[in-house]
Amino acid sequence: MKQWLLLEIAEKISKKNPLHAKKIKNTLKGYSEKDLEGIEYFLKKYMTYLTKINKDLEYGINCYLRMIADLTYEQVRFMETGKYSCSSFEEARQKVYNNPQTMESYMNALMLSQFLWQHHYRIFLFFLNSLPQYKDKIKRYLEVGAGHGLFISEAVRILEDDTYLGVVDISPASIKMAREFIDNSRIHYTRQDIFNFDTEKKFDFISMGEVLEHVEEPVKLLLKVKNLLNDHGLCFITAPANAPAIDHIFLFKNQDEIISVISSAGMEIIDKVCAYAEKPQQGQDISAQKIPMMFAAFIKKTGNRQ
Repeated sequence: MKQWLLLEIAEKISKKNPLHAKKIKNTLKGYSEKDLEGIEYFLKKYMTYLTKINKDLEYGINCYLRMIADLTYEQVRFMETGKYSCSSFEEARQKVYNNPQTMESYMNALMLSQFLWQHHYRIFLFFLNSLPQYKDKIKRYLEVGAGHGLFISEAVRILEDDTYLGVVDISPASIKMAREFIDNSRIHYTRQDIFNFDTEKKFDFISMGEVLEHVEEPVKLLLKVKNLLNDHGLCFITAPANAPAIDHIFLFKNQDEIISVISSAGMEIIDKVCAYAEKPQQGQDISAQKIPMMFAAFIKKTGNRQ
C-alpha cells in the first residue's frame, strides 16, 4: 500500500495522543484513493510552507494537538452550559486575533484539520468542485477572512489570470500565513475589519469561510458582504453549528438557524451541503445531540437571476 503523507501524520499523532489518533484513523478509512491523492497534493504544499518558515511537520502536529486540547475543554464546557465560552468579538480579538503566537498555532492546526476531519474535507471539496462552474462570471474575487490561505490558493489556480483577487482579514498573523502559504503576487491583502472595509468596485464573488460564528450579529455581517457584491454576484459561505472553539461567539444550533440568517440578509441559497463531525444517532433529535456540524452554501441576492 502506498505510504500516504496523511497516514504518516496519523501515526505521528498516535504517539502523542493515541485516543485521538483512533478517531483520525477511523476517519481515514472513509477516504477513497482519489481523496488521498488530492490530500497528498495539498499536504505537500503545506510541507513546502513549513520549510519556508523554518518549521517541520512536528510543529504542525503540535499545533494541531494544542487545538485538540483546547477544543476538548471547550466541548466539555459547552455540553455542561450550552454556551460558548467567548461572548464578544472584542474578547476574541484580544484572546486570539491580536496574539500572533496563538493565531499562528491555531491556523496551522486548522490547516491539518481540513484533511484530518472528514466534515472539513467534504466542505473543502464542495468549494473546490463547484467554483469552476462560476469562473467565467468572476472578474473580481474577494475572500473575507483568509485563515490559513487554503481556499484562496485554489481560487488563484481555478480562476482566469486577469481576475482581481483580494483578501481582507483582521489578523496580521493570518495574512502573514496566507501570504507565505500561497506566495503569489496577484493577491491584494488588506488588514482591516470587514465592517470598515469598502471599495467603489463591487465583487463578482465573495468567499467567507467560518466567519459568521465569530461575530455577535451574523445578519449584519452578511448584509455588509451583500453590499460588497455586484447585483449578480455570488457568495460562498461556511459556518459551523454546535462547534465550541476558543474564538467562536455566535451559537448556531442547526443548519436551519444558518439558513434563517441568509434569508434575513435578503439572500437565497443556490446550492448547499451539510456535514457532521460524527454520525448522528438515529431516532434522536440531532440538535439535542449537539454534534458539531459544518454548513456550506453558494448564495446570491434574493430575486436575482444567474
